[in-house]
Amino acid sequence: MRSTPVLSTSASTAPAHKHGQQSAAPTLRRRQSHRTRPAAPPADAPTVPRRGGVALVASLLGFTVITIDVSAVNIALPAIGKSLSSGMTGLQWVVDAYTLMFAALMLSAGALADRAGARRAYAWGVALFTLASLGCALAPGIGVLVGARVAQGGAAAVVMPASLALIRQAYEDARARARAIALWTVGGSVAMAAGPLLGGLLTESVGWRAVFLLNLPVGAVILSLLVRVPRSARRPAAVDGGGQLTAVLTLAGLVFAVIEGGHLGWTSGPVLAATALAVASGCAFRLVEARHRRPMVPLDMLTDRRVGVPLVVGFAVNAAFYGGIFLLGLYYQQLRGMSAITAGLMFIPMSAVVTATNLVSPRLAERIGRRPVIVAGQVIFTGAMLAMLPLAPHTPVWLVLVLLLPLSVGGALVVPALTALLMDAVPGERAGTASGLLNSFRQTGGALAVALFGSLLSGPGGGFSLPGMRIGLLTVAALLLATTALSRLLLPRG
Repeated sequence: MRSTPVLSTSASTAPAHKHGQQSAAPTLRRRQSHRTRPAAPPADAPTVPRRGGVALVASLLGFTVITIDVSAVNIALPAIGKSLSSGMTGLQWVVDAYTLMFAALMLSAGALADRAGARRAYAWGVALFTLASLGCALAPGIGVLVGARVAQGGAAAVVMPASLALIRQAYEDARARARAIALWTVGGSVAMAAGPLLGGLLTESVGWRAVFLLNLPVGAVILSLLVRVPRSARRPAAVDGGGQLTAVLTLAGLVFAVIEGGHLGWTSGPVLAATALAVASGCAFRLVEARHRRPMVPLDMLTDRRVGVPLVVGFAVNAAFYGGIFLLGLYYQQLRGMSAITAGLMFIPMSAVVTATNLVSPRLAERIGRRPVIVAGQVIFTGAMLAMLPLAPHTPVWLVLVLLLPLSVGGALVVPALTALLMDAVPGERAGTASGLLNSFRQTGGALAVALFGSLLSGPGGGFSLPGMRIGLLTVAALLLATTALSRLLLPRG
């Protein structure tokens, strides 16, 4: 029977030597207990999050605000061009300067989230994004605006993987994590779909600069929420300068070649030079990562089909969605002559369908498996590209809305299942790196789609080109068919 304070008290009637032995035993145990008490965890030790809901809300807000900048700005592009006297090329760079840095820097940003800790990296990214948004709002010319968009994209690259790493940290249970990721993707998808309405309302009522000023109070709210989020563990992850530089040069060369190819000519000197730079930098990137002791893109991850296939699918899905949003914003305003508000209102049904589908996707994946959901979503997305081929200046509005339904369903069905599959395929210490890879591929797809559509849409005299639109839609549809086949053949059935 173990000694207790009660036994020590009742033992006071025993002989003196026995009393001494009994009274000393609790003291000895107390001293031993004091000596063997576990030490406080070190400053950088992992902590168990107790407020997962706060972390989820903070992550959701950040993902929403960095995503809404893409679709909201698309609606504001005609107003920006008129205000700053910019043509189609300048407007393409307003979109792609953001997306380019977003895609390229996200590769090392994932490692930064692991190395600095998800909460700390997230706070840095949100603070920089907020300041860069102020710079966009105050830009006096198209050059300054593009420069501020570069800073915005770099900050967004830090926010994206850190936000997903926060969720990975807050939810250890796979089912709870899948539902949290689904809510996280709802924020991004709804922001992408509803952003045009918000952008149209702000542009018409206040001016295009209000689209960027809106980010300031949201950034302040996120930073206040992060105070209540438990500290994140720091994990060893190298920031690979050589790999990062070659990645930026590769994507910059690709985007420049696609944007300027439609204006300078595909065989012009600058376009051929940019293409050569992209190819050479891509080869250098592969060589640097293979030789680096701690590469920012572990090449062994890419050999796992549960990682490699989601990356390619994410590229294709974002190419279709970003390209579609960019295309529709110009179609409504330039070809049909709609105001910014009316063009934004055209996206309301799409936003509602995206939200509903995002909520259904994880439950559907639990019932029938993730692979069928991912494959079905891509098939629907392919149909969406083909459904937009008949669009013309006088297509009835109701028919336009019906034709856009597949665009609303496809991506919203794929992304939650795709993201959850990738997060379950990697260990927790690689969550930031995997998230950075996925979102880098997705943003690269979006950047190249915007560059492609922008080059093809600019007809004679700067007008909207219907033949160019159809070539772009067919190109993306072919890409989606290829990634659908890869998903069907290579993804695990479960």
